[in-house]
Amino acid sequence: MSLASTRRGTAAALTVLMAAALQAAGAGASNANANANANANANANANPAAPQTRQIASSVLGSDYKITLTAQRSAQDEYAASVLLKVYTQAGGAWKESDRVNVGDVDGWFWYPLSGTGAVCQFSTAGTEPAPLTVSLLLTPSLGCSEPTHFVVKQGRVYAD
Repeated sequence: MSLASTRRGTAAALTVLMAAALQAAGAGASNANANANANANANANANPAAPQTRQIASSVLGSDYKITLTAQRSAQDEYAASVLLKVYTQAGGAWKESDRVNVGDVDGWFWYPLSGTGAVCQFSTAGTEPAPLTVSLLLTPSLGCSEPTHFVVKQGRVYAD
């Protein structure tokens, strides 16, 4: 047997061994990824996550009312969000939610502008009865702010103005 044929035989054997090793490693990695994905999916289905929320504004009007604006990310569309205006009144020394309304349409806002800086263009309140509220939020940086939406709070309830 010549030296050249011995080298070719050795190279061929090494190529076959290397291919087998790579195939085995790839199969192991695929199985590990498949198992990890299956476990993640099982955990997600067994314990669904609560919607992502972010309080974007709040105001306390003396001891009468606390008012908050909260962005809630859509469960159906990762780019969409809803905005909830919540009113709290004092009950037994603690704030208790007395009413809530959507600002605009459900999932009618974009999540990323609402969850970033500058999300609130206008949020004005007054400590009178009824308490007037004005809300304007960032649509997108290029579009600017929404038209102001007006509400009033009477005896702990929110009404469109």
